[in-house]
Amino acid sequence: MSSPPKNFGVVLFPGFQSLDVFGPLDVLNILSTETNLNLSILAATLDPVSTKHKQGKISNSNFHESIVPTHTFDSAPKDLEVLLIPGGFGTRDEANLRPAIEFIKTVYPSLKYCLTVCTGSAVLAKTGVLDGRQATSNKKAFVWAKEQGPNVKWVSKARWVVDGNIWTSSGISAGIDLIYAWVEQVYGEEIAGFIADSSEYERNRDSGRDRFAERWGVAEL
Repeated sequence: MSSPPKNFGVVLFPGFQSLDVFGPLDVLNILSTETNLNLSILAATLDPVSTKHKQGKISNSNFHESIVPTHTFDSAPKDLEVLLIPGGFGTRDEANLRPAIEFIKTVYPSLKYCLTVCTGSAVLAKTGVLDGRQATSNKKAFVWAKEQGPNVKWVSKARWVVDGNIWTSSGISAGIDLIYAWVEQVYGEEIAGFIADSSEYERNRDSGRDRFAERWGVAEL
């Protein structure tokens, strides 16, 4: 049996959703106190990448956060094993997203796992990697996500979906449920439970049931 992965990467692009990144990473931060892990923050350049976007009713708010990458897509470590792809309004900006899409296409064949949160699955769908596979996405943006991958077998009611080495989750907070389920499968139930209890997080363990499918009217899609 192969050893658990230790080399993680996060793909960033302008307008990423903060909890898509920090929810799963906080779980992995705690995991890294129990086992040896390495993290690479990946973006088109080494400039800070902001959550700022132009969507919504108010476009002039000065309220956003930035992350400083550790590597560009061109200088990414060659030994990445797990890649996390967030969503966010930035997934609608094709020009800014193109470097991330090209990087994912290149690196996916060497990965052990690819994890997506929210409309991160739409980003992955744009690469063609999800063609013929089952996947899910943010329920409020589900119709748009489906349009990004017409050859994907989209599962509307799922909180998260596992197909081979690809794990996709529903909107924003669902990434936390996904990462706990992934940690449980890869590192064991005891470790996943310990981290959840340490974080005082009550896990959603039903991958096939996301009530937000009904809330946003996509349960039958």
